[in-house]
Amino acid sequence: MKKITIDPITRLEGHGKIAIFLDDAGEVKNTYFQIPELRGFEKFCEGRPAEEMPQITQRICGVCPEAHHLASSKTLDALFHVDPPSTAKKLRELLNCAFYVTDHTTHFYILGGPDFVMGPDAPVAERNIIGVIAKVGLELGGAVIKTRMQNHHIIKMIGGRAVHPVFGLPGGVSKGLNEEERKEVERIARESVDFALLSLKVFDDIVLKNKAYVDMIVSDAFTHRTYYMGLVDDNNMVNLYDGQLRVVDPDGKEFARFPASEYLEHITEHVEPWTYMKFPYLKNVGWKGFTDGSDSGIYRVAPLARLNVAEGMSTPLAQEAYEKMYSTLGGKPVHFTLATHWARLVELLYAAERLLELSIDPEITSPDIRTIPTAIPDEGVGIIEAPRGTLIHHYVTDEKGLIKRANLIVATVNNSAAINLSVKKAAMGLIKAGTQITEGLLNRIEMAWRPYDPCFGCATHNLPGRPSTELEIYDCEGKRIY
Repeated sequence: MKKITIDPITRLEGHGKIAIFLDDAGEVKNTYFQIPELRGFEKFCEGRPAEEMPQITQRICGVCPEAHHLASSKTLDALFHVDPPSTAKKLRELLNCAFYVTDHTTHFYILGGPDFVMGPDAPVAERNIIGVIAKVGLELGGAVIKTRMQNHHIIKMIGGRAVHPVFGLPGGVSKGLNEEERKEVERIARESVDFALLSLKVFDDIVLKNKAYVDMIVSDAFTHRTYYMGLVDDNNMVNLYDGQLRVVDPDGKEFARFPASEYLEHITEHVEPWTYMKFPYLKNVGWKGFTDGSDSGIYRVAPLARLNVAEGMSTPLAQEAYEKMYSTLGGKPVHFTLATHWARLVELLYAAERLLELSIDPEITSPDIRTIPTAIPDEGVGIIEAPRGTLIHHYVTDEKGLIKRANLIVATVNNSAAINLSVKKAAMGLIKAGTQITEGLLNRIEMAWRPYDPCFGCATHNLPGRPSTELEIYDCEGKRIY
């Protein structure tokens, strides 16, 4: 049996490799998406004071510490049985929106976009942000840098730091927004809306007007009929900060809807001996292995999933973009994995619009930003939508408020089974008997997981009974000896 290895995989947060096994006829027999790192945050959080968790857990990841910080802060609200003032919730959501603008911009232009802007078969040396800027022009490249810089400025202004915020507290936040700062946020938000509209135009010009790209997006190799999960508000609109979790089946029908505190009634996890990743699935459907369809409990999160579970966007321009995406792709739900890139830009526009709405909300400068907890902490669950999907924090404390147990199901973990499924189907669709294995072909297989924008630095929580990494020893001449 022949083995093809993609190691390391590129343009992601963390480390990983793909092993593709071919049978004697040259057909794909199986694939393994392996993550050779273990974080273990759930264990070493034990014994820590609960109020330290927003600072500890955001160290899991330097790419999206804001999401962990906010999810942890919401968990402390539940743990201490305290409801933050309305202004505090809006300030948290405002920071989250600024974070979304920076993060979605990063993925589209730096991590996922080069495959389309430069082409999936372009030389490796050109298939990166430098190549993208050279092709789309310095003006757009400057806009990307400016948008990220300005929204990180908002994060620092409100959160205290541009990375690893320090403002989330049980019952609220540590810092409010004054009028001068509010005006600055409003200005940046308006510019961010313009940038999001420009980004959608870039996608339209480069991707949607290229028949080869559209054919690839809707091809069977990049299509899965799965369940989808994401937060929605009371009107079933996308909500990135709060709401209830909604699950729809592969036909788009509501399968479940539940508050954060009930997540264990709907989600459980499967483990495999060859990876540090766990594989969540819908408990009421069951684990059927790495397969899709209504009989498989595999579900997906992240931008496309959020749009699939929702009935629309609550901001006008994003709603227009939402309607265009679904009308173009044949209605809901959309099962084309590569369409996640389009959904991400719809969310970029929504986040910018929502940032603007919050910046002009009269209540946003209110000094009423915290309700002091008085109850004894015991157990709490907090959920937020990270850019990569649903993020769940669950803490149990003793009577002194020290963490006894912590369970974290991060966005990429929710998608882990689907990522493996996507890699295998892409490999099977692209590699046939006699196929010449080129770097471009292997990059197309990598394109199957890039839409998920995975963050493996914070996604590894399972310690198998035996090492999941493979040790290879080479001599001084590069020959493998073990």
